Amino acid sequence: MKIVAFGSSSTEGAGASSPAKTYPSRLNAVLRTRFPGIEITVENQGVGGEDAEEMLARLDRVIASKPDLILWQVGTNAVLAGLNLAEQANLIRTGLARMKATGSDVVLIDPQYVPEVINKPNATAMVKLLDSLALESGIAVFHRFAVMQHWSRVERIPFRTFTSTDGLHMNDWSYSRIAKLLADAIVEASDRTTQTARSSGKVRS
Repeated sequence: MKIVAFGSSSTEGAGASSPAKTYPSRLNAVLRTRFPGIEITVENQGVGGEDAEEMLARLDRVIASKPDLILWQVGTNAVLAGLNLAEQANLIRTGLARMKATGSDVVLIDPQYVPEVINKPNATAMVKLLDSLALESGIAVFHRFAVMQHWSRVERIPFRTFTSTDGLHMNDWSYSRIAKLLADAIVEASDRTTQTARSSGKVRS
């Protein structure tokens, strides 16, 4: 199974102490433990600073590797730069259509809940936009924003525990936990697919 982690700096791993501590690397390690009989590769295609338009410019290279699953982390840099959300919606919609046309499964990952993001006026609007586009496209969203908001508001975990000193990027602690939650979601989706196939008679136990 090949997974491509496609996105900007929080996919590339800004704030991590080493490449092994990025969320794609941690996800790869967790999934190999969860699925010991399957060869799994999580390829890191994160480039810091990119918005949706810049990601679309290199999308052909990403889908050429024929991934089974694309995890598209997008929206944060548009929020930071104050880009027009209607224009971003069109770009993301185009990207989703191109990804789905390849037969790959696609999951959107919304922005991180950190001081430098939540202080921007369009932060929550971007989260809602990604939810809307996912629903329109029939795909899932990994709600990173809500997860990290829960850490802060409900669990009362201070930002310094899960945010780098720049107030923007994640760190080893948060990358590891996000990777585990993503792995949990992938395992759950895999189990549901298997159960559906068995109930339809396509898979025999």
